[in-house]
Amino acid sequence: MARIVAAEDDDGMQQFYSMELNSISSVSDSTLGQLLKNVSDVRKLAIGDETPVHESFDQDNDDDLMRTVPFVLSFDNLTYNVSVRQKLNFRDLIPRRKTEDPEIAQTVSPNTKTLLNNISGEARDGEIMAVLGASGSGKSTLIDALANRIAKGSLKGTVKLNGETLQSRTLKVISAYVMQDDLLFPMLTVEETLMFAAEFRLPRSLPKSKKKLRVQALIEQLGIKNAAKTIIGDEGHRGISGGERRRVSIGIDIIHDPILLFLDEPTSGLDSTSAFMVVKVLKRIAQSGSIVIMSIHQPSHRVLGLLNRLIFLSRGNTVFSGSPGSLPRFFAEFGSPIPENENRTEFALDLIRELEGSAGGTRGLVEFNKKWQEMKKENNRQPPLTPPASPYPNLTLKEAIAASISRGKLVSGGESSAISTATATTLTVPAFANPIWIEIVTLSKRSMLNSRRQPELFGIRLASVVITGFILATVFWRIDNSPRGVQERLGFFAFAMSTMFYTCAEALPVFLQERYIFMRETAYNAYRRSSYVLSHAIVAFPSLIFLSVAFAATTFWAVGLDGGPMGLLFYCLIILASFWAGSSFVTFLSGIVPHVMLGYTIVVAILAYFLLFSGFFINRNRIPDYWIWFHYMSLVKYPYEAVLQNEFSDPTKCFVRGVQIFDNTPLGVLPDGMKLRLLDTVSRSLGTTISSSTCLTTGADILTQQGVTQLSKWNCLLITVGFGFFFRVLFYFCLLLGSKNKRS
Repeated sequence: MARIVAAEDDDGMQQFYSMELNSISSVSDSTLGQLLKNVSDVRKLAIGDETPVHESFDQDNDDDLMRTVPFVLSFDNLTYNVSVRQKLNFRDLIPRRKTEDPEIAQTVSPNTKTLLNNISGEARDGEIMAVLGASGSGKSTLIDALANRIAKGSLKGTVKLNGETLQSRTLKVISAYVMQDDLLFPMLTVEETLMFAAEFRLPRSLPKSKKKLRVQALIEQLGIKNAAKTIIGDEGHRGISGGERRRVSIGIDIIHDPILLFLDEPTSGLDSTSAFMVVKVLKRIAQSGSIVIMSIHQPSHRVLGLLNRLIFLSRGNTVFSGSPGSLPRFFAEFGSPIPENENRTEFALDLIRELEGSAGGTRGLVEFNKKWQEMKKENNRQPPLTPPASPYPNLTLKEAIAASISRGKLVSGGESSAISTATATTLTVPAFANPIWIEIVTLSKRSMLNSRRQPELFGIRLASVVITGFILATVFWRIDNSPRGVQERLGFFAFAMSTMFYTCAEALPVFLQERYIFMRETAYNAYRRSSYVLSHAIVAFPSLIFLSVAFAATTFWAVGLDGGPMGLLFYCLIILASFWAGSSFVTFLSGIVPHVMLGYTIVVAILAYFLLFSGFFINRNRIPDYWIWFHYMSLVKYPYEAVLQNEFSDPTKCFVRGVQIFDNTPLGVLPDGMKLRLLDTVSRSLGTTISSSTCLTTGADILTQQGVTQLSKWNCLLITVGFGFFFRVLFYFCLLLGSKNKRS
């Protein structure tokens, strides 16, 4: 069996891996495919970790050919510049003499800021590499650069794993990124949160019992067993502590046991004890065979003892790179020795800040570090990227990953296909661990569970719809069929249909609260964006049915609407379609706007425009040509016209008879006898007979007066439903284009 130990020289600097190997019988007679198939995780035995993450469910436990495969992540000359908007200054408008130094004029670009400047280093599996520096030094930028979170073309330099350039698709599968903020669903328990992560990241072929075992083992590894049944919590719900939340965030991303783990300030905001517990967990993760790279602001003495490699940054430049044990000698030779009883990193950071405030800045320290690194290479030759003690020094990166998968690493990452030839070992890396329908079911289950534990949210929305319906029902109680009743019906329908859309604005914060959770999970292919869009629609639809039935039942009979059972059915359908279109529209906007208040402002404004051009305030025939396009884009137009046709489609129903023609006019105040004489005069003038019972206006006449003549009510219903699907598709493209989660 193999055991990896870290060796340090007299200076305390870690130089290389040594590997102790027992004799291996008949290795030379085995093919490379057979060797890869029987690679095991001996680090688990070395550290006594019984976590079943490295357990290979199909391998023969008695095979003696199991070996470890080392990984080394190297990065060279990473440089990243960003454009800075130049503020307009009045003095810039005045022509001035050109600079006297032509070289400065050519090299200095005032519109560009360097965030990383030729950063180089390496990290090995079994170790923690920490990036330190003051705020704005480039810590998070370096982590993003290594994690491929900077847009292609913007970052210069190379990032390699075992000497081979990492492809974006491969990196997504073999790595995980833990953000600085704890992005978790507040109403799920710790165990449920990790179980859903297992459902996303572990393959469908893995039995649920094995996934539960993995979650239980991870809970033990993270040290959160006592909080397993406690909800995460938020400002309004008491939950787990800050340190436990941070460990849960880490657990979500290591559920599939990645080879590379990146963390952006995992100890930020934690007390010293919680920070130590978090880094201690990261140390166990590294010892299980992962490369752990994190940024950290100011580690304590205990935390420093868990770190293997340090990189200090100052304004994008490397001012120190090496082991914690080499810090005293480094600063002593620089001329600023570290006092005996002082924290090494605190002293280093204070010195760097002091130099940054001086005239020369940290330029001297940067140059000294370069000479130090050159001297270190001269005195201590570093081992090559693939350590010579490795049992398979000639493995390609894909073959090394395949070997890791065969021993249980990257449970969801792919499958190693070992063929019985020395050159034909391949790696199959699927983009996603599960098919789309599994993702939809899991996402829907998680959303419904989180929503079910917050019934007050749906209760408030249902109450607002019922109260609005009750107010409308009492205001428009039993409307008659008079001309005044027609106007009241038109007002009721316009207000009711617009209400359907305004109440949907309450769904705006749903995605805005989940946005960063979504971005974190999809950044490393936990599930497809299309799966999220479909599950979001599926989860939202049942509540829309309840709201539609509640509003229809509250208003249909109380207002005295026409149509009978079929009219009621269509009334429910058009309300449901309005809720669906409104919910989809608000969901689409939530994918665009970054803030809730900005979203509410935009939603209210656009819905007001939709109502204005719906045809209620101004007839379609009277809308100017240059605004008619907005009339056909109005979401309120089609439900409004649909309910009008549902109400006024009966050809036998009359709404204006005889003297009612004078209602809503100045002649309406005249006595009935005078109205009859006026009606008789009008009849003789027209050459026809108009009595007090003659029907003058039917429902069809009202529809014509309102300009509702182009589409049937069923076409209006279909268009409204189509708008809902259209905005869901737009929402998908917003997620596809707007959630790359990369710096430009």
